[in-house]
Amino acid sequence: MSPLLLALGGLAGGVGAALRYSADVAILRWWGPPWGVFVVNVVGSFALGILTGSAAPADLQFVIGGGLLGGFTTFSAVSVTTLLLAEERRGRMAIVNVVGTFVLALAAAAGGLALGGALAAASS
Repeated sequence: MSPLLLALGGLAGGVGAALRYSADVAILRWWGPPWGVFVVNVVGSFALGILTGSAAPADLQFVIGGGLLGGFTTFSAVSVTTLLLAEERRGRMAIVNVVGTFVLALAAAAGGLALGGALAAASS
């Protein structure tokens, strides 16, 4: 991997993290916790599925997938949000958060992968 590609991936990761924070804050204003991180991870998983299923070059997949979407999605925020919900004695919501994030993010990734593959096949 070239130093330039590595730098682009790092820069994209920073942009993704800033986008995650902005989206999280906006969604929290409307729906409250834990929906900000929840929506970000499901949307990011879908986007990563599309990218992975597409015919995009490996370098672009690294910068967008590993960088931008890697910075956008976050497992650590899901963990912290779940623990904070549990500490607030919102055990049911904590369980919904962790299980729901896993199930819906996985389904979104599968849907994105199928869509990306179909788009790649259609463009060939």
